[in-house]
Amino acid sequence: MTGFGERDGAPRAGVRWSLIVPVKHLGMAKTRLARAAGERREELALAIACDTVAAARTCAATAAVFAVTEDPRARAELSELGAVVVGGEPGGGLNPALEHGARIAAGRLPGFGVCALSADLPALRAEELERVLAAASGHERSFLADTPGVGTTLLAAAPGRLLAPAFEGASRARHLAGGARELSVPGVESVRRDVDTPEDLAAASAMGVGPRTRALLDLAPVVSPDAARRRPGPEDGGPHPGQHSARVP
Repeated sequence: MTGFGERDGAPRAGVRWSLIVPVKHLGMAKTRLARAAGERREELALAIACDTVAAARTCAATAAVFAVTEDPRARAELSELGAVVVGGEPGGGLNPALEHGARIAAGRLPGFGVCALSADLPALRAEELERVLAAASGHERSFLADTPGVGTTLLAAAPGRLLAPAFEGASRARHLAGGARELSVPGVESVRRDVDTPEDLAAASAMGVGPRTRALLDLAPVVSPDAARRRPGPEDGGPHPGQHSARVP
């Protein structure tokens, strides 16, 4: 029996992966960014998802990206990026949507690994994703924790194995309890840095986000509510109305 961090076997040479990327209906996406992003919240959510999918498709270990979404605009734009777009199971939630996408991927591309990937990775680097998937190739089921070490950004199942996702909230603990191996791969912060809050977005922006997200932030920066409250006014030596303050993405 393998222990924590041990491999289930030798890495499977040449394993390629079907990536399952769940994308919420834009009207319900990125609600924790609502105060900071305002009316651009849906546009920002779509930009982040598009940058995630675009980067994932360029990873050498990726066989295909399956985007699971019911949102009409997301379906159209992700399809243009080359993703295989499939509908979710209405009202089923995140994990049923991932299971649905995994079944479709396994049916269309048998013999490939299946990997659930967060749609909230605007700084994703293809080469870092490739290293994570290479590490996953030696396990039956494995996952990568998010930057805080509470959630999960990636869950992988070897060819022929069930994905058994347990995302949302404290999913790291649930995936460990479910028998998945936690991956420890240095230098893959872009795969771990998912974005839910203005502070997350600032951290991702400092790493370098994809072109869709960058263009949106350059057009109109997102400022956290706390930063907005702390922003100095004219009486403090800060900018007068109409002047541009320093951007806090």
